[in-house]
Amino acid sequence: MESKFKLPTETVELPSKGLLYPEDSPLAKGTIEMKYMTAKEEDILTNRNYIADGTVIDRLLKSLIVTKDVDYNQILVGDKNAIMIAARILAYGKDYEFSYNGNKTTVDLSKLDNKPIDETLYTGRKNEFSFTLPNSGATLTYKLLTHQDELLIEKELEGLKKIDKKASPEVTTRLKNMITSVNGYRDFKDIRDFIDNYLLAKDARALREEYSRIQPDVDMRVNISDVEEDVTLPIGISFFWPDA
Repeated sequence: MESKFKLPTETVELPSKGLLYPEDSPLAKGTIEMKYMTAKEEDILTNRNYIADGTVIDRLLKSLIVTKDVDYNQILVGDKNAIMIAARILAYGKDYEFSYNGNKTTVDLSKLDNKPIDETLYTGRKNEFSFTLPNSGATLTYKLLTHQDELLIEKELEGLKKIDKKASPEVTTRLKNMITSVNGYRDFKDIRDFIDNYLLAKDARALREEYSRIQPDVDMRVNISDVEEDVTLPIGISFFWPDA
């Protein structure tokens, strides 16, 4: 039965413009509809179990998305950032106060823009891109990470930490989930072997820079008084818990 009550919603533009999703995906139109936060979502934000297991933000965002049939796992990380910023604005307003270098600063979140993207790179709605490493000359293909990829990376890192508590293989683990082929070889064993034994540090850095260049995302750089260069917006506990 249809409810007697209506909740206001807002349309959020995705940084990817929907160009990397299949045509039958509701995200392909480049926007997503979200509702304003209610008392139900505040229950999510204050759920200690969700906070403890690290799922609280994702549960919140899933609850706020009203566009039907969205596969949350397949949302690109940059698009998820836009959804998160929109959720904060709809919940507590556009002004975000935080401390930086010991001084309180307020940023207008509504003024954060999506990064400009080169749409010519996003052909055929295929999330795969080519890059030739500048030093070794190896040719790679790689993909932009989704929410599901981030979960797999996190799970893999947790498993590796259980084997060796002193290990910190985040860089290589992320690359192994990002690179899809090396010189035409797509077998994961070959990719892993290349990353572990043959990928030069300066080539790995060049790949990360290229990834950042083409990744659709929110431009999180903000200007802070008394700081010469723009800084990346620090997202702390007050982002979704302003009374903390």
